[in-house]
Amino acid sequence: MKLRDGRPNTRPAPKAGLLALSVGLLLALIFSGCKTMETVTDVGTAIGVATGTIDTSQADSIKKSGKALARSFEDITPEQEYYIGRTVGAIVVNQYRPYDRSTTNRYLNVLGQTLAQASDWPETFGGYHFLILDSDEINAFAAPGGLIFVTRGMLRCGRSEDAVAAILAHEIGHVQHKHGLQAIKKSRITTALTTLAAAGAKTFGGEELAALTDAFEGSIADITGTMINNGYSRAFEREADAAAVVILKRIGYNPNGLVDMLTVMQQRLKPGGPDFARTHPSPESRITDLRPLIGKYTPVDQPAKRQSRYSSLLGGI
Repeated sequence: MKLRDGRPNTRPAPKAGLLALSVGLLLALIFSGCKTMETVTDVGTAIGVATGTIDTSQADSIKKSGKALARSFEDITPEQEYYIGRTVGAIVVNQYRPYDRSTTNRYLNVLGQTLAQASDWPETFGGYHFLILDSDEINAFAAPGGLIFVTRGMLRCGRSEDAVAAILAHEIGHVQHKHGLQAIKKSRITTALTTLAAAGAKTFGGEELAALTDAFEGSIADITGTMINNGYSRAFEREADAAAVVILKRIGYNPNGLVDMLTVMQQRLKPGGPDFARTHPSPESRITDLRPLIGKYTPVDQPAKRQSRYSSLLGGI
């Protein structure tokens, strides 16, 4: 091979290590942000082509993978969050049958909507929606965008409207802090990293790249399953509890209703069971965290009809 001026090329042949170096550079700068990621990808592939380490087809594959990774760092819009939440909701109602009692579900929605308006995130793209699940499991789920599901088993742990309000306020706290979305974004990044590593380490054509892209885009089903089955960290649960305390105080519900609900849960949960005990920190640890958050609280006068309303609509749940 000759150089452009006609002199023979005395440089050693390019080594595969250059490609590994390029991929390592990409991975090292992954958290620099979307624009940096795309720039590094372009520079790295240009060097690879210029040195003969990769051909133009391989460079295009790496660029496409890099762009897929960059997209995972973009802010998810409220509309996208809404559709992600709908996907999560579809999985929930596929696993749990909705409770078929319109008056009770309506009561839960009125209570939930009222609490949501007192939160720091009162509006979502599709609005808040609450649904009772016909299950004896003690559990609740907050999907991105404001879809909140509560089992009959969980509602039975609430012996007053304050306690039921606390359950809903806690789940609203998860939506407010985008805990579900944070879990989704981490999972998407993991999938994208796998795509990039595969693209950088293999020689493949369009079909393999298409398969990797499909895996990246189709990961939402795995993400929702992970979120539902694994639950949130203690830090996220504490954050949702703190949000619940604020919401309850703002609207005149006793935040100690959350402690009462957790106390009942602690008595009824079975260790290792397929419910709240598997996906959440222990009620005892949450109560310990809650005490200083609530502090000294003087309950406001409650209308007598509040407990009557609770008993008539949730008493037989």
